[in-house]
Amino acid sequence: MDVPRLAAPVTGPAGRFLAGAGLLVRGLGLYVRSPGLMLLGIVPALISGVLFVAAFATLLYFVDELAALITPFADDWSTGGRSLLRVIAGLAIVGLAGLLAVLTFTAVTLTIGDPFYEKISERVEDRLGGAPGAVEVPFWASLRRSLVDSLRLVAISVLVGVPLFAAGFIPVVGQTVVPVIGAAVGGWFLALELVGAPFYRRGMGLPERRSLLRADRPTALGFGVAVFVCFLIPLGAVLVMPAAVAGATLLARRSLGQPIEES
Repeated sequence: MDVPRLAAPVTGPAGRFLAGAGLLVRGLGLYVRSPGLMLLGIVPALISGVLFVAAFATLLYFVDELAALITPFADDWSTGGRSLLRVIAGLAIVGLAGLLAVLTFTAVTLTIGDPFYEKISERVEDRLGGAPGAVEVPFWASLRRSLVDSLRLVAISVLVGVPLFAAGFIPVVGQTVVPVIGAAVGGWFLALELVGAPFYRRGMGLPERRSLLRADRPTALGFGVAVFVCFLIPLGAVLVMPAAVAGATLLARRSLGQPIEES
């Protein structure tokens, strides 16, 4: 399928980044105006949240042992040097785990809550005039394609995360620059993941949505980074996930040149 190339908005990258972040706020507004969907939207994220909190708590409990395991060469160092290196290693492990947790949380939650989030996205589209060119996709076919695309995105994010993990060992840079890069990378993959439903509704898969979001990358990054930061807040992922789905529908419509204002 040929993907239309849309001209980027006149505003500069910073303005488009902020506009992308604003789509999450607007998604929240659209979502809370549908009380019947609110509880259903939170349930899948709550299930995933419990699983991921338990896994992350286990990681934190064993992080000292893991840091020692990956730095055996420091066993003969002085106590101060060894402790400093392993604190940095522990921070790098937690940082990488956090990045991967945010991305895999989205994939798992979208899979668990596919019918609920599809309904939220559909309700948003109906408010904005519907989805031109919508196609009927059987539930199991949609779920299978969504799962395959999610696995592909997670695999790519792991490949990107490994160098970031290594860079986390660099003093100062690893604790300042690397988290910013991690948020940008995580935000991009979150945006790609979350816009899946409205693109599938139009018969378009991962290559098309990647191409369209890339045409206005600052807007996609603004939305994705805003979601990423919210997901780092305790319980943020559970509460924000449904609104992120609604905001992603706005992002998809904007990338396709379709109205995002209610008539």
